[in-house]
Amino acid sequence: MWVIAMFDLPTDTPKARKAYSLFRKTLIEDGFTMMQYSVYSRHCASIDNAEVHVKRMGDHVPPREKCAS
Repeated sequence: MWVIAMFDLPTDTPKARKAYSLFRKTLIEDGFTMMQYSVYSRHCASIDNAEVHVKRMGDHVPPREKCAS
């Protein structure tokens, strides 16, 4: 099973760029591979394993206020 993360985060302010970079870094550290800009994928052996990675990814999505100017 593949987990694919597709996202569009703002990068117009230094704070927003930092939040984007931290999110991207956590995806890479969790075993995701960049397919193209803002599209990352990771293979998981089972649905249970995929759910763990989806939850982990969701826990690291930057809150709206960190991306706002």
